Amino acid sequence: MPALNFKKEFAAAVERGEKRQTIRAPRRDGRPSATIGARLMLYTGMRTKSCRKLMDAVCTNTSQIVITSNPYRIIVNGVEVDDDEAFARADGFDNVMDFYDFFDTTHGLPFEGALIEWIPASRG
Repeated sequence: MPALNFKKEFAAAVERGEKRQTIRAPRRDGRPSATIGARLMLYTGMRTKSCRKLMDAVCTNTSQIVITSNPYRIIVNGVEVDDDEAFARADGFDNVMDFYDFFDTTHGLPFEGALIEWIPASRG
């Protein structure tokens, strides 16, 4: 059961169900971060005293994602996203420039990784 950690600024949106996707850099071991149908455990603060489980979820989709600058573009499975503003908001950002700035600062652009989507797991 893969565990995904979220920065504290995204934790509330994950808990409220507003953020149902995440973008991850490739794992060092080359394995996928998640596969369709896998149960996911979503956390914030992993490896700290303030670790807290946000929810259990089920992976509904995984896609290859490329984020570029000059021009700024989001490409999912080889297709450019039409509404990058809506995509950025779905990923927990206030606006698309915050999204591009985050990935440029955190990973550098261009960025290639995995888009993971989920639904909350049913309880019981």
